[in-house]
Amino acid sequence: MSRRAAPGDPAGHIRHLYVAADCRDLPYTREIIDRSGLRARVLAPGQSPPVEDVYPASLSRGKQTLLLCRNRGSFFKPCPGTRVYRCCDYQVLNIGMNCPMDCVYCILQAYLNNPWLSFFVNIEELFAELDQAFQAEPDRFFRIGTGEFTDSLALDSLTGLSRHLVAYMADKPRAILELKSKSVVIENLCGLDHGERTVVAWSLNSPAIMAREEIRTASLGERLRAAVRCAEWGYRLAFHFDPVIWHPGWQEGYRQTIRELFSTVPADRIVWISLGALRYLPALKTIAIQRFPGSRFFYQEFVEGLDGKARYFRDQRLELYRWLVDELGRFAHPRTCIYFCMESDTIWKEIFGFVPADRGGLPAMLDRAVQ
Repeated sequence: MSRRAAPGDPAGHIRHLYVAADCRDLPYTREIIDRSGLRARVLAPGQSPPVEDVYPASLSRGKQTLLLCRNRGSFFKPCPGTRVYRCCDYQVLNIGMNCPMDCVYCILQAYLNNPWLSFFVNIEELFAELDQAFQAEPDRFFRIGTGEFTDSLALDSLTGLSRHLVAYMADKPRAILELKSKSVVIENLCGLDHGERTVVAWSLNSPAIMAREEIRTASLGERLRAAVRCAEWGYRLAFHFDPVIWHPGWQEGYRQTIRELFSTVPADRIVWISLGALRYLPALKTIAIQRFPGSRFFYQEFVEGLDGKARYFRDQRLELYRWLVDELGRFAHPRTCIYFCMESDTIWKEIFGFVPADRGGLPAMLDRAVQ
């Protein structure tokens, strides 16, 4: 019998727990099993969790299955950006793959080979890899995030990983950790000596998009109330409007979100806010339409971008961005860095009147926001 999950905890969706044989005796593995309240099935070497449905239907059932295993590759690597759009030089810390929440637009549907959730339990190797990276470049400032291939906090009630990460980062003056989520699983962050080296972040959207296209995620109000609690615990905050989606009533929807954000959260605790219009690998459209036939935004007009992803036409992106930047500018603190994720210098110049290189580059802009 599984444990009783707290409201808004997407880990409560997990029904099946599997453990790779080579990590079943790790103390950390045992901790997670005990917290889960689930019967853990040990897999023989080379064996995978059973897949009952045909892809892509297997993606839905897979979100009920968690595999505890080792990461046999690198934990720490640069964000897989592209040269043709402006990248922020983010460093990805890979803690696992896939997510118990289910966003219609999620790129992981077209990116991952396996439908189940994976969480890497060999965290001693994770921290050793971080030590090595910091020692190799002692003068570099690292911005690190765990939300590239999974949600940073969605499984944290089971794993408790945030406590280990926050404690590790607390005395690292040349690095900052961002924990980005659509959940409100923040209890493990309470009472930690974080040294302001951890930024807690949430993805936000129009209320209509959050309600229809982000399944098993926290509501806008829940996310903002969680952000206030984190600010009270001394954490700095960030927010990401990504993907921005064109939909009926989008101006009023995003206006509601922005005004609720700044009427709830202290503006001076927000270090950065990113904006990124919907973009996706062509394969995602077919998968998402099959899984979510009631969703309509994939039927809009798109053009192939320089990175091979489908994007809104340039004029449409400019209209979205101009409106959002103007609205955010009414309330954002002067020190908050508002920036575009994966956009061209042309877009930057038309909206902001400058390109990142004019201010030392986008990485430097974000580094200054937290140093």
